[in-house]
Amino acid sequence: MPTSHAQVATDASARYAKQLASHFGHKITVESTEDGYALTFQSFSAVLVPKADHLLMTATAADAEALTNAQNVLGSHLERFGARNELSVQWGPAS
Repeated sequence: MPTSHAQVATDASARYAKQLASHFGHKITVESTEDGYALTFQSFSAVLVPKADHLLMTATAADAEALTNAQNVLGSHLERFGARNELSVQWGPAS
């Protein structure tokens, strides 16, 4: 299954992870985990892990098209929520 990661530099990663989880939680399944949040969308899943200096987002999908959709959905929402702090999401392949 295609997977990609984004490490978004921010000192407010816990707040942004919670905001994304809360926002999407009205429409999808969101579970609180030991490290952050697990989000289950219809065509992809995502994990949000707040770190001290960045938010780690991991997206996994059944195919490349669904992965691109995941990156667009998660990235655009986080960039909108973090516009004041000029957050920028850059996705890369999972290592």
